Amino acid sequence: MPRPRPLVIGHRGAPGYRPEHSRSSYDLALAMGADAVEPDIVVSKDGVLVVRHENEIATTTDVATRPEFADRRTTKTVDGAELGGWFTEDFTWDELATLRCRERLPQIRATSASFDDEQPVLRLRDVLDLVREASLEQGREIGVVLEIKHATYFAGLGFDVAGLISAELDEAGWGRGELPLVFESFESSVLARLRERGIPGTYIYLLEASGRPFDLFSMQGKAALTYKQTAQPAGLDRLVGSVDGVSVDKRMILAPDRLGRMTGPSAVVADAHARGLRVFTWTCRPENTFLVGQYRLRGGPAAFGDYEREWSVIRDAGVDGVFVDHPDLGVAFFRE
Repeated sequence: MPRPRPLVIGHRGAPGYRPEHSRSSYDLALAMGADAVEPDIVVSKDGVLVVRHENEIATTTDVATRPEFADRRTTKTVDGAELGGWFTEDFTWDELATLRCRERLPQIRATSASFDDEQPVLRLRDVLDLVREASLEQGREIGVVLEIKHATYFAGLGFDVAGLISAELDEAGWGRGELPLVFESFESSVLARLRERGIPGTYIYLLEASGRPFDLFSMQGKAALTYKQTAQPAGLDRLVGSVDGVSVDKRMILAPDRLGRMTGPSAVVADAHARGLRVFTWTCRPENTFLVGQYRLRGGPAAFGDYEREWSVIRDAGVDGVFVDHPDLGVAFFRE
């Protein structure tokens, strides 16, 4: 059954105000009343689960300014895309722990950028511990939405990502379902491996607005379903019983045309609900640069646009969860 109101999920904490995945970003999201927070995880050289949006870390840490790591700069192919920079799998955790977080979008979020170089990179264990502490302090259940990044890529390097996650959850006391836990990934195969281990939680398949999932493409080539095909009724039929829901790019609900005019809401939420699947959406942001064209206002890319009108379409479509960069705005809007 659809929720009476959607879960408000602090996307990487509260990155509208603090550098993403920093301690203060998570602390702020929890203080603002988010129902859950979302750490992304990648892997270090020594198998530690590190909280970063991707394994290339030049744009979100100070690694490029550190002369002792200059020789680690390299070029790799990750999920079919060639990337240059510094990668978590080339560093031990002890080395990564010396790095400091930086704002990814300093031109858009100058206030957040003012906190650059102050806070260390976190491990998954750090986030699990602080969420449990906040749950106890605030007297409410707060969840973790754990996004697994580049599972097939890391498997190719010899890492059993599902095994690492299972062990970490057990050690942190999160493996028994005592607090809300959601697993999500753009790769359904790692979700299946986690589910086979019997870890209690909600399993959500992430869907891009375009393209194919790398795990299925690496196995099936162009025979693999695209994300768009998966969001159609026949594709959703195939997900029933294997996952608990989907998390879609908000454009798949808003359905903007080429001129940036919204034509939605589309049928994806209703179609998924008809099959017993939950629907989350990402990411609700207030700045003009992230809004559908018709909701942008004067003031430039960083100014807030008419975000409440855009968010109204998402809310009224009946979604079960929303990812937000400004948890205070998300709580105020989606709970009212």
